[in-house]
Amino acid sequence: MEYTTLGSTGIEVSRICLGSMSFGDPDWREWVRGEAFGHDLVERAVDLGINFFDTANMYSRGESERVLGDALEGRREESVVATKGYFQMREADPNSGGLSRKTIEQELDASLDRLRMDTVDLYQTHRWDDDTPIETTMGALDDAVRRGKARHVGASSMWAHQLASALQASDHLGLQRFATMQNHYNLVYREEEREMLPLCEEEGLGVIPWSPLARGYLTRPHEEYMSTKRAETDDHAQAHPYADNGGREINERVQELAADESVSMAQLSLSWLLHKEWVDAPIVGASKVEHLEDAVEALEVTLSPSDVAYLEEPYEPVPVSGHE
Repeated sequence: MEYTTLGSTGIEVSRICLGSMSFGDPDWREWVRGEAFGHDLVERAVDLGINFFDTANMYSRGESERVLGDALEGRREESVVATKGYFQMREADPNSGGLSRKTIEQELDASLDRLRMDTVDLYQTHRWDDDTPIETTMGALDDAVRRGKARHVGASSMWAHQLASALQASDHLGLQRFATMQNHYNLVYREEEREMLPLCEEEGLGVIPWSPLARGYLTRPHEEYMSTKRAETDDHAQAHPYADNGGREINERVQELAADESVSMAQLSLSWLLHKEWVDAPIVGASKVEHLEDAVEALEVTLSPSDVAYLEEPYEPVPVSGHE
């Protein structure tokens, strides 16, 4: 395993972050696996040297946090744990979602209870809240850090101008700044390169991309992917423009180079991300333990500048996706 410093936090994290969306409650989404698998996956991740784990309160309606917390029992000090809040957790309670002070305080407490932790290393806003002034949100997050419930705060999936506004508000009011950005970024979705990633680089934010394998689109030939359970049942996978504007040709080039290098498509696609200097640690989910092992081996795959250019060449702009 390789390790890197997460943005300007000073925290050393594995270059692969294990995402926890794939385990919890299968009734939540068809492709999610249960508690026993979650324990096995976390156990293997620790064996492989992974110390960085990401979850969210909305994953399996909190069950993912509970399983992760149980799986990390006895390993809390050496683990770096991140969770997120924003999406409404209870249908009858509108204040169980959003980024108001009330919501942040009560939902962070609920996340800590499920994780069985006094403090989370990174607490992230899962999306932008148009209904709450950013000064209110940053003030509540600052209080969470001062009270010892979070060590750092981060953001996920927003427009670059919104991140700039949040950073400006924090600087003006003397509040904790966002230390990380968890954004949508992979070989077939590169819109973040236009504004968000240069801004993160300039401001010193750690970058931990979600969906680094395009929800599985970059792990197998296009025609095979479309028949998988994930592609058939995951509305989000169907909504993202992965196959558009050069996406299919990129998928074919990944197949070609992976065969030439005797590696998997997933390893080659992850290697491309790991070659990007602004990326700290892609967040990798796995529905099988072997998928995680495959991802870790991507650290050993080397791409030449010409390989990178060949993979990137077919890409054309697509509509921004993932902010909703």
